[in-house]
Amino acid sequence: MSNWLQHTIQLDARRRGFHLITGEIERRLPELGSFTIGTAHIFIQHSSASLAVNENADPTVRIDMESHFNALVPENTPYFVHTYEGPDDMPAHIKAVLLGSSVTVPITNGRFNLGTWQGIYLCEHRDRARGRRLIVTLHGERRA
Repeated sequence: MSNWLQHTIQLDARRRGFHLITGEIERRLPELGSFTIGTAHIFIQHSSASLAVNENADPTVRIDMESHFNALVPENTPYFVHTYEGPDDMPAHIKAVLLGSSVTVPITNGRFNLGTWQGIYLCEHRDRARGRRLIVTLHGERRA
């Protein structure tokens, strides 16, 4: 039988950068352990932050990601019109569009079935962001 659950997770504010949040999400979803097979759809309800799946072991990957995206979409670009929320705002919106607002992860035997070196990132693109809100939808079969 197919089961659906949905949770809202409020993340604390983080500094600008790429942050591993896999463990935090798992800890905030106690029902995850009851799913034998399924998917978790994780959606961020913001337009200046994003989600991604990537390297979870070497923190220099996250530093390089931040550096690359800052070079790809620099602040104070002269043709930006949307500037009244600060020089980091329009670049944050563009980065969020490039990376995306959601990830879908398989669930196997009560855990996210990510690759050995994979983790879920919160990609925070603002200098002074507030906490971020995730909507996590679990779908699949649960233990009887």
